[in-house]
Amino acid sequence: MRYCPLWTVTVRTLRHLIAGRKPQEHVFVNRLGEPMTRFGIYTLVERCVTLLRKDCPSLATKRVSLHTIRHTTAVHLLRAGVDINTIRAWLGHVSLITTNIYAEIDLEMKAKALEQCNIEEGDAVKAMWKSDAGLMKFLRSL
Repeated sequence: MRYCPLWTVTVRTLRHLIAGRKPQEHVFVNRLGEPMTRFGIYTLVERCVTLLRKDCPSLATKRVSLHTIRHTTAVHLLRAGVDINTIRAWLGHVSLITTNIYAEIDLEMKAKALEQCNIEEGDAVKAMWKSDAGLMKFLRSL
């Protein structure tokens, strides 16, 4: 069993789902009132993605799964400045090495890191690296 923090809006939504239930009862249940299995959750995600593809055609070429959501959450936490060890604990990983697989640093984060290491010669130098095609190609390859 793992405990995870929840946003206030999530708590309000979940309260609606558990209204009238005993504390030991499951939050997520299937149509028979039994706890959802991982297969049931997989089916629910697949059904939602199928519906979303109508409004978001780019999803047609993407595989969306629970693992995708987990990976995306880890990346968003990393981008928000949450330290990697906290993300490791949140995901329930024993090893930080495993978390590093989820939290790959992308080009946007690399550019932000480079901006923090600005050279003291002013804005001309700062802007020059952005227009250097070779440097940008190198950064994208990392």
